[in-house]
Amino acid sequence: MMIVMKEGATAEQIDSVVERVKSVGAKAHVSKGELVTVIGAIGDREHVANLGLEGYPGVDHLVPILKPYKLASAQYKRGERTVVEIDGRKLGGNYFATIAGPCTVESREVMLETARVVRDSGAQMLRGGAYKPRTSPYSFQGLGDAGLPLLAEAKEETGLPVVTELMDVRDLEPVLEVADVIQVGARNMQNYTLLTELGRAGRPVLLKRGLSSTIEELLMSAEYVLKEGNENVILCERGIRTFEPSYRFTLDLMAVPVLRELSHLPVVIDPSHATGRRDWVLPMSLAAAAAGADGIIVEIHPEPEQAICDGPQALRTDGFAEYVRQLEAAAQLAGKEFAQV
Repeated sequence: MMIVMKEGATAEQIDSVVERVKSVGAKAHVSKGELVTVIGAIGDREHVANLGLEGYPGVDHLVPILKPYKLASAQYKRGERTVVEIDGRKLGGNYFATIAGPCTVESREVMLETARVVRDSGAQMLRGGAYKPRTSPYSFQGLGDAGLPLLAEAKEETGLPVVTELMDVRDLEPVLEVADVIQVGARNMQNYTLLTELGRAGRPVLLKRGLSSTIEELLMSAEYVLKEGNENVILCERGIRTFEPSYRFTLDLMAVPVLRELSHLPVVIDPSHATGRRDWVLPMSLAAAAAGADGIIVEIHPEPEQAICDGPQALRTDGFAEYVRQLEAAAQLAGKEFAQV
């Protein structure tokens, strides 16, 4: 249930409602807007329905949230969209961000060279995987702990916020020392223990849709992070598995308007993993931006033919600045802005 407080409700009135919510064993999530405060009551449906807050001091009205994902629901923000701010870069609402870098951290030279290109092109954030989930246990699994200092060095030199994947909750602390945004890969979308810990950690989370997951399942996974008090969740469509064998995955661009209708959370697109081919990355990126996506996460590499991981889908660094120019032009047509740092 969503409890909408009156404009001008006092701190004491808000605290009183929060205590009433907690008294029935529910959790209270307080969201303060410019004019009014909204309190989300999350818990047993019967107990929440019988809170008896009608006419309570400072309460304007109550709104039942019918969706199973309460905090991720668009109803919860009453038409407002979440904007995630990462070291001065904004993503969501009217703001568009480009996140780019190699699939995996493979060497100091490649990481630093790529990071400089990302910075100089005007992209907003740097990506790179120290830990890599691979289908085959014999494929390169990433440098692991040894990759984190390379990400930290690239961040220090360029000033770019770092987006990197976490696979195991046991690696949370070292990843938190480096990551500005923690990516949850498609294979871990329903790792609820991991999601809960990330909710408690409070660091922004980029949550990728599972290979065969529905939109509702994606939003329910986001709910695991949100319910722990971490409001900075970014949803990512990265292609789903369908019957079509002509390309790697089916990039579900319909997910952009649907997610923006169902949820207040930002939506980004990963065209690299969906297409698996660099010559298809640009058209799908432009289509995603035109569809209203809040950002793109894309792979680039100085020498894709020599890349240890996913070289065929990585854009070349020497053409990346032109890619960003075209991408941002498409995003501007969709009404997006770009946070200047």
